[in-house]
Amino acid sequence: MNLKINKKVEVLELGLIDYKEAWDYQEKLFKETVDLKIENRKVSKSYQKETKNKIIFCEHPHVFTLGKSGDKENLLADEIKLRQIKAKFYRINRGGDITYHGPGQLVMYPIIDLENFFTDIHKYLRLLEEAVIESLKHFGIESGRIEGLTGVWIDHIKKENPRKICAMGVKTSRWVTMHGIALNVNTDLSYFDQIIPCGIDGKAVTSIEQELGRKIEVKEIQNLLLKQVAKHFEMQILE
Repeated sequence: MNLKINKKVEVLELGLIDYKEAWDYQEKLFKETVDLKIENRKVSKSYQKETKNKIIFCEHPHVFTLGKSGDKENLLADEIKLRQIKAKFYRINRGGDITYHGPGQLVMYPIIDLENFFTDIHKYLRLLEEAVIESLKHFGIESGRIEGLTGVWIDHIKKENPRKICAMGVKTSRWVTMHGIALNVNTDLSYFDQIIPCGIDGKAVTSIEQELGRKIEVKEIQNLLLKQVAKHFEMQILE
């Protein structure tokens, strides 16, 4: 357990960035925090240092990523097709199956020490979902959870045409988090035709643009989401 609690969070906006470059940056921040926690356990309370919390916002060029428990068969495109559509593929170390990232999709990667907030992975995931659900309400979009499925869904109650608007996949070690959520804003949804999204066959995907019939600024939903995350986690966002 951390003896020095730090609820301050630095926000990093990386813009449109190659997936591997952002992944490497996440790994660097993640390792720094984990290593500090290991060192803190070796010294007395008076010498321990605060762990830092960061939230990364970005977008990626076209890329498909497969979680460590995912099935490669859920990627329908072969290498030739990937070249044709100018998309990359990575098998990565988060939970979950396969997903797509691309321009017009807001990606949020919290690199935080949960011991600064609470130590409950289930609560962490549910609060991330809740932050998205509350943000979508701003646009009059009703969304929620479907039992047994991750992420945030439209038509989650009647389930006549359930469609995913936000995917999730995280990694944690020593209560430090990485990876996160991908919210479809003005995303080119045709790329999802190349995968079985999150390994769930027969379920559609959607975006804010598709639900509203108009584009919105990615920055607008980013600001709303950050506000909701800060509220639910009781964070102090650094200017």
